[in-house]
Amino acid sequence: MSPRNIAKDQELRSRRQKEILEAAMHVIARRGLPATKIADIATAAGLSVGNVYKYFTSKEHIFKSLVEMGQREYREFVEQIRDLPLSPLMKLHRYTEDWLVYRNGWAITIILQHARTSEAVAVEVKEAVSARFLDNLKPMAELIADAQREGTIVDGDPFELALIYVSLMEGLILHDIPGFQEISSVTADKVLRLLTIKNPDALLQFVKKGVKRL
Repeated sequence: MSPRNIAKDQELRSRRQKEILEAAMHVIARRGLPATKIADIATAAGLSVGNVYKYFTSKEHIFKSLVEMGQREYREFVEQIRDLPLSPLMKLHRYTEDWLVYRNGWAITIILQHARTSEAVAVEVKEAVSARFLDNLKPMAELIADAQREGTIVDGDPFELALIYVSLMEGLILHDIPGFQEISSVTADKVLRLLTIKNPDALLQFVKKGVKRL
């Protein structure tokens, strides 16, 4: 097989794997890992069971790959926000705004909680999920520390504040499960009022003006 064909085959394989993982995300989020069968995932992905087994050896393999993908994509998302040419507070506003409308946010949040708590999940997967979660807090802690130096975010340990902030966002996103949207009026402005100091309203007006200029 030529190098071009190998690359094309790998690209197709990666694309198909991601399609299966995205289908599995919603199935497992609603049913849990023990109640989910490969056939359920295959149906959601529009594939045969045999085709799913071409890419994954078991539903546990799918679950492990799913949490890895979700946490990797989250890390990339936070780092992209961190590297934007904006003030620290405006970056936090952008992060909050984007996360509140992330269509798969509720599903991946449930999946990650399931990974931590379910007896059906292997210990090594639980440990890896926890380690990545703590590591993924670092860029958010850096952003909060920058905002503290700017004088716009409350004092406190940046890592602890990052944990509180991310936990708040995870809790909010769980109220946005399709068919059960319970809080439709939550905005980035309202969330950031919990962290900003001095005159929060004035600060957030500054943020909105900056966002409009982008």
